[in-house]
Amino acid sequence: MTHHLAQVNLAYMRAPQDDPLLADFVAQLDAINALAESSPGFVWRYIADTRIQTDREFLDGRVLFNMSVWESIQALHTFTYRSNHAKVFAARAKWFEEWKDKVRMVQELGEGVPGVGLWWVPAGHLPSPEEAKDKLRLLARHGACPEVFTFKQAFTSQGVPVAR
Repeated sequence: MTHHLAQVNLAYMRAPQDDPLLADFVAQLDAINALAESSPGFVWRYIADTRIQTDREFLDGRVLFNMSVWESIQALHTFTYRSNHAKVFAARAKWFEEWKDKVRMVQELGEGVPGVGLWWVPAGHLPSPEEAKDKLRLLARHGACPEVFTFKQAFTSQGVPVAR
């Protein structure tokens, strides 16, 4: 395998992470992260200590940043929509604002930048938060393309559109 799939997703919390409104979500984080790490096709997960301001990917402490690498689109899709993660994903409106309504508040990105992006990386490459932000900006400017895309319009690592 010469390439792996990187993914980034951003969410805007309805309240600070230590607020009781998010207690339900926070209580599930360790289990969901462990589920991801034990899922077929999982390669790597970005981890930072977001309690330390200099480790935060964004100045706004209500932006939740998630990035990981997977062996394939199918492996990530299965984890996202066919594992216990799907239950957390389905309940996201309890804990998170609608991204398109809040992205304008995230000064490091710019209005209209999507909250989810997928891209191929050479096997062994671990993307940085800056790389992920650049990919989201590219997706906002050009839409889905071989350099960055979504589940809805994906590309192979050779740049060929994936038929739906």
